[in-house]
Amino acid sequence: MKKGTLILEGGAVRGVFTSGVLDYLMEKDLYFSHVVGVSAGTCNGVNYVSRQIERTKKCMIHQEDEYDYYMGIRKFIKEKSLLNMDMIFDKFPNEIFPFDYDTYFNSDIYTEWVTTNCLTGKAEYMDSRESKEQLMKICRASSSMPLISPIVNIDGIPYLDGGLSDSIPIRRAMKYGNKKMVIVLTKNKGYRKKFVTKAKRKLYESAYKKYPELVKTLIKRPVIYNRTLDKIEQLEEEGKIFVIRPEVAMISRLERNMEKLEEFYRHGHEEMERRYDELTEYLG
Repeated sequence: MKKGTLILEGGAVRGVFTSGVLDYLMEKDLYFSHVVGVSAGTCNGVNYVSRQIERTKKCMIHQEDEYDYYMGIRKFIKEKSLLNMDMIFDKFPNEIFPFDYDTYFNSDIYTEWVTTNCLTGKAEYMDSRESKEQLMKICRASSSMPLISPIVNIDGIPYLDGGLSDSIPIRRAMKYGNKKMVIVLTKNKGYRKKFVTKAKRKLYESAYKKYPELVKTLIKRPVIYNRTLDKIEQLEEEGKIFVIRPEVAMISRLERNMEKLEEFYRHGHEEMERRYDELTEYLG
């Protein structure tokens, strides 16, 4: 195990790039002492800690109709969710693609998964090493995208996607005190978020009128995200952090074409293989 922090960005199904990166690291038996993940980065992160090569890939890339977790517009209107979150965070880990809870719970890797508290609009960093249900609930909350996924209640508190409040938790990672930090991004270099439009702002205000602090966070998100990327690129140029990101065109965050998903996964695996010696040199 390497003394260092692994930071995993979200990005919905763009997370298959991260899956390819982590699968290569696991094939090389390279594990970090600390891991912090957000949204799809959380889903990738737990499978990395449980040491299950290709589990994320199997969950996200499959041809079987019975494993399809897209609900469709008709069910979206009824269920208030575009994705079948019960399938992803209950049937997948407990029945279809079994999650190795024992390995995860017994791991020495320090982990934190980012969620957004809807009442405060602030990030919270969570984990559970005792309850299977609690762990999957945290993963679900961390991955529940606004407007297309329902709010998740944990101990009576409403939560949504961690990417809303801390999309790339580099400042949180700095608090761990590790000199070496590796960041896996799911967007190309130079990418920046566009500001929230008036129409989208009204949509947020209507959907989350009970949670005014959450609405503020949603509106401010592009500004905070872009500043974080500025900081990351600065640290990268100074050689203080190691960043791996897609070098090909991004796929849609809700891409359904299996060939495109497979290609993006393979790109992550190949990119990590190409830069592995550079990574080990950085880690010393």
